[in-house]
Amino acid sequence: MTAHDRPHPSPPLVLIHGMWDTPAVFDPLKGQLAGRRGPLLIPHLPHRFGLTPIEVQAALLATHIEAAFGMEQPIDLLGFSMGGVIARTWIQLLGGHRRTRRLISVGSPQQGTLTAEPWPSWPLAGVADLKVGSLLLSQLNANLSTLQVVDCCSFYCEPDLMVMPAWRAVLPIGPGNNLPVRYHHQLLTQPAALEPLVMELLRP
Repeated sequence: MTAHDRPHPSPPLVLIHGMWDTPAVFDPLKGQLAGRRGPLLIPHLPHRFGLTPIEVQAALLATHIEAAFGMEQPIDLLGFSMGGVIARTWIQLLGGHRRTRRLISVGSPQQGTLTAEPWPSWPLAGVADLKVGSLLLSQLNANLSTLQVVDCCSFYCEPDLMVMPAWRAVLPIGPGNNLPVRYHHQLLTQPAALEPLVMELLRP
């Protein structure tokens, strides 16, 4: 095998957790990956029960990425639940598109969710960002140019009481994959979801 024929190593992988979660939510996925992707960065983002606006969390994500990998190293991102919207916000609004190879959105309300509708915008600014037609999501959907340069895909399940209706968990770019699990957190715990996620993460 020549140097030209050898597969290129994958870039670092950043995993972004959702609201009410911690980096430990990715332990089953890490176990299934069994060291086949690395290095991994799984930052803790303090959502403060939905008080922190998503753009603030995206800026914090930027500081974690730059501290771990510098300013230019290409990366892949996988965001779960609110984490997928945080990742997308970093890509589209904070320059992350310049270094992101792939975005994998898992159970993330990329088009908003009816679950967020009853909650007040103050003080729950982070939750309000996930309302259908929110200022943040409208801004992201209005200009997709910085997302179009990224290899995107979405995974979701029906029914999902956190993202309602379930199709709202699909990014406006890339395929959507409906996984045969019964509720939100099973997207990161059940073999029926973990196997296709691992396949996507190991895809060249």
